[in-house]
Amino acid sequence: MTISLDQAVGSFQPELPLAIAYSGGADSTALLVACAAKWPGQVGAIHVHHGLQAAADSFAAQCQSVCAGLGVALAVRRVDARHASGQSPEQAARRARYAALRAALDDGFGAMAWRSVALAQHADDQVETLLLALSRGAGLPGMASMPARWQRDGTVYHRPLLQVRGADIRAWLTQRSVGHVEDPSNADQGLTRNRIRALLLPALDAAFPQFRDTFARSARHCAQSQALLVELGRQDLELAAPQGPLLIARVQCLSRDRQANLLRHWLKSLHAVAPSAAQLSELLDQIAACSTRAHQIRIKVGGGFVSREGPALAWYNFPLDSGPRG
Repeated sequence: MTISLDQAVGSFQPELPLAIAYSGGADSTALLVACAAKWPGQVGAIHVHHGLQAAADSFAAQCQSVCAGLGVALAVRRVDARHASGQSPEQAARRARYAALRAALDDGFGAMAWRSVALAQHADDQVETLLLALSRGAGLPGMASMPARWQRDGTVYHRPLLQVRGADIRAWLTQRSVGHVEDPSNADQGLTRNRIRALLLPALDAAFPQFRDTFARSARHCAQSQALLVELGRQDLELAAPQGPLLIARVQCLSRDRQANLLRHWLKSLHAVAPSAAQLSELLDQIAACSTRAHQIRIKVGGGFVSREGPALAWYNFPLDSGPRG
């Protein structure tokens, strides 16, 4: 059920002091203003300067002006968010953003020991994320969309506005005459997410007025199912790799679907890589065919390779690593 911004922030109970990931846009501005009013002296802001647009400097200036008016400590972190070959621009920007947030927290800006971070994604963003995942043929991790709370590198992150409509956030700001910046890239319909926002959300609003609630419920179901698969993958990994290396014979004892889940969990949890559907299918075929000592396996996955090392599988990041990883 969608709720108002005041209701969302009223029920929000983060670990204090709280840092707001502050872009200067409408959503993060509203979150910052509301949280600063609820917890005076316990809220700060981090602005990540991506340097990808001519207006980036003006974004930072707007953030400084708003924070000065609120009496809120602000850290501005400049990053190089250009994407490498084979990496999506969104992924590159996301990684750079989280690294910058982490660096600002570690620096203890404002002489505070920040305990948590809040991000301003809202109900429309959640729907866009789900539709984007479906458009890419994503599995459960993608369709689970964005969690309301999670931990990363020892910091607790929150998304308190996931039940608030984007239009309601802007109306809240208008009522209070609070200024914000408009990111010109949001109007670029060459980006899939922007086409979803401009074309699909209005159509869904007209045909299914409750779509934000029902889509969010579907995302929660996917998240619950994914959590069970992670738990099963953890258990299977303990059985298949009792002393570290992932033993091929023990992987072969599982059904193909369960092998796939185990391999995804092994690669993600131990090596922070995700196989494509084609890579995973080829790896499963090779494991099924691995009936003799002479059978070799060497399949590219992510930025490295899965290789057979005796009775086990290993992953290594060639050519950066000097050897395989179990």
